[in-house]
Parts: sequence; C-alpha cells; structure tokens
Amino acid sequence: MTMSMYVGNLPFSADQFSLKSLFSSFGEVVSARVMSDRDTGRSRGFGFVEMEAADAENAIASLNGKDFEGRALRVNESRPRVQR
Repeated sequence: MTMSMYVGNLPFSADQFSLKSLFSSFGEVVSARVMSDRDTGRSRGFGFVEMEAADAENAIASLNGKDFEGRALRVNESRPRVQR
C-alpha cells in the first residue's frame, strides 16, 4: 500500500528530480511532483511524494525539519483535497 506525503517549504530551485533523489534513500519513490503556478510556471514551494507506507513513515520521521538547500522541510502525510 502506498502513502502520499506533503513536502512543504521547498526551495524554489527544487524540481521533481531533486525531490525524488532526496526521498529515494528511504525506498522506492512511486511519484514525485513539485507544484507550480499555472500562470508563471514557477514553483509554489511545495510538492507531493508517493511511496510505500512503511518507507514513507520512515522518510517523514527522518526528513521533517531537515535542511534542504537552506530551507527546513515540512514533511507529513498528505490529507485529501478539500472541495471549494
């Protein structure tokens, strides 16, 4: 079973490849995406990573608060999107 994680406070230079590389040391990354502004294409400073649940829990415990390119990451299990 896979778990989706929210990764916040990303540096604007981060892309899906650097995010996948960061999390791959904890297990196989199913998907990694950095959210971007639809008008400018610039990173919005957060993204989502999906991996096996056991690996994801280990990644959350290890990476939450860790410095990544000068920014302290916020990593937790993602919540379902709220309908507006």
